[in-house]
Amino acid sequence: MHWLWSLGCAKFHLSRQPAFDVLYKGQRVGAFVPDLIVFNSTVVDTKVIDRITDHERGLMLNYLRITNLRVGVILNFKHRKLEWERIVL
Repeated sequence: MHWLWSLGCAKFHLSRQPAFDVLYKGQRVGAFVPDLIVFNSTVVDTKVIDRITDHERGLMLNYLRITNLRVGVILNFKHRKLEWERIVL
């Protein structure tokens, strides 16, 4: 991932694939491992799909709730022009 290396060289504070517990009624039922967390405040989810849909938006909302963060970005690298969406809780 060349772009990821570029982010690191640009002195972005990022965490690659940290794990977060997924809880249901106080019990751990799994783990969520986001692609990136930038500046300890933004969840970044990278995709290679035809287009960003409500499914990806819903997943990002869940990711934000799990991580207790408020901002998420979905990046879609499928086409020549980067498709992206910012999601805010």
